Amino acid sequence: MRPPARRGRRLALPALLSLLTCSLAFALVSEDIKKEVKQSKNLEKSGISKKNDIDLKEIVFVIQSQSNSFHARKAEQLKKSVLKQAADLTQEGPRVLLLHQLAQQEGAWTILPLLPHFSVTYSRNSSWIFFCEEETRIQIPELLETLRRYDPSKEWFLGKALHDEESTIIHHYAFSENPTVFKYPDFAAGWALSMPLVNKLTKRLKSESLKSDFTIDLKHEIALYIWDRGGGHPLTPVPEFCTDGVDASCATTFRSFLPLCGHPVKKEDIFVAVKTCKKFHGDRIPIVKQTWAGQAALIEYYSDYADGSIPTVDLGVPNTDRGHCGKTFAILERFLNHTHDRVAWLVILDDDTLISISRLRHLLSCYDPREPVFLGERYGYGLGAGGYSYVTGGGGMVFSREAVRRLLASKCRCYSNDAPDDMVLGMCFSGLGIPVTHSPLFHQARPVDYPKDYLSHQVPISFHKHWNIDPVKVYFTWLAPSEEDRAQQETQKGFKEEL
Repeated sequence: MRPPARRGRRLALPALLSLLTCSLAFALVSEDIKKEVKQSKNLEKSGISKKNDIDLKEIVFVIQSQSNSFHARKAEQLKKSVLKQAADLTQEGPRVLLLHQLAQQEGAWTILPLLPHFSVTYSRNSSWIFFCEEETRIQIPELLETLRRYDPSKEWFLGKALHDEESTIIHHYAFSENPTVFKYPDFAAGWALSMPLVNKLTKRLKSESLKSDFTIDLKHEIALYIWDRGGGHPLTPVPEFCTDGVDASCATTFRSFLPLCGHPVKKEDIFVAVKTCKKFHGDRIPIVKQTWAGQAALIEYYSDYADGSIPTVDLGVPNTDRGHCGKTFAILERFLNHTHDRVAWLVILDDDTLISISRLRHLLSCYDPREPVFLGERYGYGLGAGGYSYVTGGGGMVFSREAVRRLLASKCRCYSNDAPDDMVLGMCFSGLGIPVTHSPLFHQARPVDYPKDYLSHQVPISFHKHWNIDPVKVYFTWLAPSEEDRAQQETQKGFKEEL
């Protein structure tokens, strides 16, 4: 092998130093490039890109609104807030849709039936559908920064993750071996679907109809549908989707105070009807009297047996083990035609429902009893095939006098005394074009049946069932008037709500 040429050794010192410096710089740059490529590959594998340049006009906001006048006003306020923030950023305004205006079909609130519409209308020019509740507060700059971390060409299901601490009847005891493994979104914090996922779900919806008869907890059922028994997409938790708002990086927060619009409704404007029967007089009625009954000015107990010690009213309707439709319609007739003709509101409760009448008085201040209001926790039956929504009875059913008047004038009645009263009422009101007004503050189940993170941003109004709990303890833990309630009432006097 020949030695290198002599002249190769005679490089001037400055030239040699320059060459070494260039080589070192090249090596450092190469190392940086390698690191960047490695990071990009890792991000690519996870599907999260470093930054995706999306504009507000690529986000479709869907406010999960309701047609009742109070809720429609709240949704309009939030829409104005989003558009004002967009204008402040000097960006083209996004599309902000109100759910109750999107479709006249009864099942629109369950969202899945609307996905084909979103796919056809927005897939060409949009990257994300972002859903939120009327009370969700959105920081638009932070939301943009958050969504830019996720590649919108991929399929994403984003939200604040909730999970069950134990298996629960409201989720049909799903994942009973380990209920914590399944995550579903807290709607209050907002949640998002990327357009590729919307398109994928739309194809599935077109090829197979929605199978579930009942819609009980929408956020859980949507997550189950998207997960598709493990073949679809799990929820991706997003820390910037918040409900408490303690972190400055939060893109969303949620206001958890109890609504108050003027003065609380007077006790004398609420008539409370408790459904009971002879076999529960001895164990359930004492709990009602020990807990919430003292907050009610007008209360009657309706039974299949007249017991003067309580006292109960025998409506002449035999007790049934299953539905109580006959009894409930007898209560409605009595309220409208025989008792307290000027009372604005009727509340029908089971004898194992726990309720805060003082909080209910606050809530009802936001509703107009001259409107036909049917209020409580909303469930759905057969909504994928033209069914109806209803207020589930265990959490409490609230009626304005106008709603009762229209219902009884319609001649819609029970098909049997033991028909499920809440479902028959839902069917009747649906036929009259009177929508259910939903409040998540009413609860069909016990506190242990809901995630702690979910209840932490609520001021609950009711819970239901005495099974495997101490109902008196539950009442005083969750529902009894407290100093905090009274302080909140004072601060809200004359308060005009603003975004």
